[in-house]
Amino acid sequence: MAATYNVPPLSSSSSLSKNHSFSLKTPQKNPFSLLPKTLQKPSSFPCNYINHTQKPYFAISSKNPISDFFSTNKNEGGSAFIDDDEKPREECGVVGIFGDPEASRLCYLALHALQHRGQEGAGIVAVNDNVLQSVTGVGLVSEVFNESKLDQLPGEMAIGHVRYSTAGSSMLKNVQPFVAGYRFGSIGVAHNGNLVNYGALRAMLEDNGSIFNTSSDTEVVLHLIAISKVRPFFLRIVEACEKLEGAYSMVFVTEDKLVAVRDPHGFRPLVMGRRSNGAVVFASETCALDLIEATYEREVYPGEVLVVDKKDGVQSVFLMPRPEPKQCIFEHIYFALPNSVVFGRSVYESRHVFGEILATEAPVDCDVVIAVPDSGVVAALGYAAKARVPFQQGLIRSHYVGRTFIEPSQKIRDFGVKLKLSPVRGVLEGKRVVVVDDSIVRGTTSSKIVRLIKEAGAKEVHMRIASPPIIASCYYGVDTPSSQELISNRMSVEEIRQFIGCDSLAFLPFDSLKKMLSSDSPKFCYACFSGNYPVMPREVKVKRVGDFLDDGLNGPFDSIDGGWIQGPRNLNSEKEIDPLLQA
Repeated sequence: MAATYNVPPLSSSSSLSKNHSFSLKTPQKNPFSLLPKTLQKPSSFPCNYINHTQKPYFAISSKNPISDFFSTNKNEGGSAFIDDDEKPREECGVVGIFGDPEASRLCYLALHALQHRGQEGAGIVAVNDNVLQSVTGVGLVSEVFNESKLDQLPGEMAIGHVRYSTAGSSMLKNVQPFVAGYRFGSIGVAHNGNLVNYGALRAMLEDNGSIFNTSSDTEVVLHLIAISKVRPFFLRIVEACEKLEGAYSMVFVTEDKLVAVRDPHGFRPLVMGRRSNGAVVFASETCALDLIEATYEREVYPGEVLVVDKKDGVQSVFLMPRPEPKQCIFEHIYFALPNSVVFGRSVYESRHVFGEILATEAPVDCDVVIAVPDSGVVAALGYAAKARVPFQQGLIRSHYVGRTFIEPSQKIRDFGVKLKLSPVRGVLEGKRVVVVDDSIVRGTTSSKIVRLIKEAGAKEVHMRIASPPIIASCYYGVDTPSSQELISNRMSVEEIRQFIGCDSLAFLPFDSLKKMLSSDSPKFCYACFSGNYPVMPREVKVKRVGDFLDDGLNGPFDSIDGGWIQGPRNLNSEKEIDPLLQA
């Protein structure tokens, strides 16, 4: 399902610590048919803090007294909703291209490279003869676009967006890029992030007569630009962005300009590159540049606004103020592809080192190391190399499972996980197995994976997690559950180990993570591990990114109020930030 339209009006009134404690028990025994015709080889070109109690990182035993009290889904056949992939999810990815005659097709391919950042909606806006034309739709990039759709998007300038669902009653209406007309022309925007002062800004704008068509915080930015009175145009974007709080990496397009902007903390990534013909490319990750043969030049700096046009080329302006960067550490743990360079660091190398640290600080006698595919693979390779134990594929992931699947009337235990992951008995049977995964969120999937491996004949199962325990929600554009749903916020490591049923469990020590980052450590955001928020939500209600996996597509969504949670009760106190709003 796709929507094609021209510009609508914008309604507006104008290392593990040596003192660390742990318990120890003796274990019991083909979209590329649309590739542009002229791809060329690239060449070089000219706070407030909230306290959480940190839990120990390491626990060993083999008994599981807790999991028996958790009931399973009682579906009696029919279409089952499959949501066993409980990982945090990146909200979206953005692309911008200026100065290429096949801008929309290149944008399409770049969005394919960023598909891991969002699978529920995609869109492209292209500029041709000073007219902004848009195609958006629900689904994967390859489902939204085809030859005829791309033929509707001629021009040398385009922006694109892939989206993972957030709160909002209508999915298609919230798919970006957004396009709007105002008194000086038209503008399109694609946004990656989350604004923590969205509610206050929207209320202010509505009080002044603005009418909103979507439940997305991105629409606020368009209204702020429309009511700005400063000249030239790009200063309107600067003025609007200086009113925003939270995370945003955005690309804008007008009749003659492409603008890229990143929030002053630099929470979300945004990079710049060029193609051999001089075309300028912006993207959320360098993997998108690689696919369209663009040479990586640099990051868009935190707080930077880059304006590209034919007259002046690339111009740079900075937002005020410019605090210390706080880049999202989860980009290196989970979100970004291993072949990307994010925040100036190789994602592959980071994850390999995470595995090496786990092997050094939480060793265990084992026969084989396996990964939970796909995100745990590189850390597992690092663990195996450091421990000098063979790495093998003990779990095979199916890449052909959708969001729903027809389940037989006779209940199959762990149905969703079994659809996605198949154990290799020849690798696991009679072995002491180390399983490396990137994170544990609610713990339900991990318990099913452990059970799956043991049912395949594993003698022992030892879980190693290539991140510290996640104890707090994210407000900066990452889909995480409320703090009360995060298992590491409710249980000690030993309790988690008992719940998931493994023989030992160890997380990447927080101190070792920061030590590995060395001098760059202060530049990263660790809010999900510490509860210390660089930008504190200051409203009674805060837009919730997590939990609404369907966005009205596969499940009920009664109202936008369902997408909000209570903010901090007292920002000057040290109380937990994220209790669920009671009905």
